[in-house]
Amino acid sequence: MLVRFDLSQVAWGRWNVLGAISLAIGGQILAGAVFGMYVGRWRAGSFDEVAALGRCALAVTAACAAFSVVMGDDRPVPMSVTLGAGAIALLLMAGARYGLRFWEERRLDAPSSATRAIVFGAGDGGLQALRAMRNPESRYRAVALLDDDPSMRNLRMLGVKVLGDRSDLAAVVESNGAEVLIIAVPSAPSQLIRELSDLALDLKLPVRVLPPTEELFEGRVGLSDIRPITEADLLGRHTIDTDIDAIASYLTGRVVLVTGAGGSIGSELCRQIDRFGPSRLVMLDRDESALHATTMSIHGRALLDSRDLVVANIRDRQRVMDVFDEHRPDVVFHAAALKHLPLLEMYPDEGLKTNVWGTQNLLEAAERFEVARFVNVSTDKAADPTSVLGYTKRLAERLAAATARRSMGTYLSVRFGNVLGSRGSMLGVFEAQVAKGGPITVTHPEVTRYFMTVREAVQLVIQAGAVGRDGEALVLDMGEPVKILDVARRLVAQADRPIEIVFTGLRPGEKLHEILLGQGEADERPAHPLISHVSVPPLPLESIAFLDDLPADDGLTAALARVGSKATETVILDA
Repeated sequence: MLVRFDLSQVAWGRWNVLGAISLAIGGQILAGAVFGMYVGRWRAGSFDEVAALGRCALAVTAACAAFSVVMGDDRPVPMSVTLGAGAIALLLMAGARYGLRFWEERRLDAPSSATRAIVFGAGDGGLQALRAMRNPESRYRAVALLDDDPSMRNLRMLGVKVLGDRSDLAAVVESNGAEVLIIAVPSAPSQLIRELSDLALDLKLPVRVLPPTEELFEGRVGLSDIRPITEADLLGRHTIDTDIDAIASYLTGRVVLVTGAGGSIGSELCRQIDRFGPSRLVMLDRDESALHATTMSIHGRALLDSRDLVVANIRDRQRVMDVFDEHRPDVVFHAAALKHLPLLEMYPDEGLKTNVWGTQNLLEAAERFEVARFVNVSTDKAADPTSVLGYTKRLAERLAAATARRSMGTYLSVRFGNVLGSRGSMLGVFEAQVAKGGPITVTHPEVTRYFMTVREAVQLVIQAGAVGRDGEALVLDMGEPVKILDVARRLVAQADRPIEIVFTGLRPGEKLHEILLGQGEADERPAHPLISHVSVPPLPLESIAFLDDLPADDGLTAALARVGSKATETVILDA
């Protein structure tokens, strides 16, 4: 009222004024209780709390105005005072609460001694990363944001400004004294991570990343989730879009058998299949310790008294028949194999026994016990093979195609490249060599390979069972091959000591460049833009029966080359 009358003496009686003030205060307290202002429902200074304050102030102002109208000329204060007081009260209450929030958030800032960080990505991932750093115990302190989206420039998030895009990294590092780059783009493409890490490498700036999107959805990002980049981040690609409904329709409520369940691919198959609710998941491996580890990863405890854990060797035909007779699987994923290329060159008979005859044992059992779907896990080395591994896996593909012709079920193969994180993978070997101080051994300066993550590989295998056609092989479009020397150089750059790179020469049977499709294989993609469907010519079992009688020497390798190569397919089929 003093403002209303230019700070001059108020013309009304003191008791009228005090009564009006008491009425407004009482109404405000009552409205606050009705709108839940005193029960801690909202965070101080939040938009939700300000909206509630607005509703409360509007209700009190409306009530006081209605009272003034009813009182007419006897109203204690002018109507303009009533309306103005409501607006002023809202501003004061909101200001007090925002001041409290500002004070609380200043207390949450990272300490000045924390590592000064540039955050790349001004989206949801960047916001979560900034929130994670607003902690008195945070080891990072955000000093700038970068984002390639021009519309984000000069945007402020939690007090941190977007200062440019990736091309401004060097300038921002210099002007802000940044000590680390955090890539806050969940499931960032490997190309983006490579490009940013290359820029950071020139500036001697460490790089950190957020976890994948699916991990972010499981909970808020914590400081422990911000981790150094790995070669899996640099080489891995996004997983393919999987048709969950199609997968669930052929796995849910079915008996599913996985061979090689203790291996890298087999164990991940078991973990993902278990999510779709099979009536039983039968896990088969010859390694009982690996089976124990797989069941622990799924159930959190060792169910070693369950008959669904099967210790067996697929080379044993009768044992395989007994397993199928007992469990009567509806779906089979065959991931058991010998896969170490140099060792199979030394012992071709072992590759023949497991990869060819072992697969044939499973195919015969699947046919006899009427398995609905059989998915054979193959390799890109089966495309125009030049090694014992490639020959034997190519023969397995063709035996599966032959079974598909005479069986009621669906029999197909899945072909993919190197799997990051698998046992004996190139990346694991390099990391072990770096840990020992080197040298890193690379076969050839120009050698390239395709890479994919275990999760991506397994999703392809599972999707193959849903969309694959009888007798064919499914091949994932794995993008551009990666130069192995570049991988080695990245690891050397990240090492804390000098590491030598030594070239050892290509090993017997090893290709300079792997391929995904062999000569004459058409690239057809009827079901998914990233999955090729390749026709596989069937191979009569009697055409290769003679291999069992050959000694384990170069003669066996030469015979495998003849029957496993593309050039002899027509001859074999005509025999």
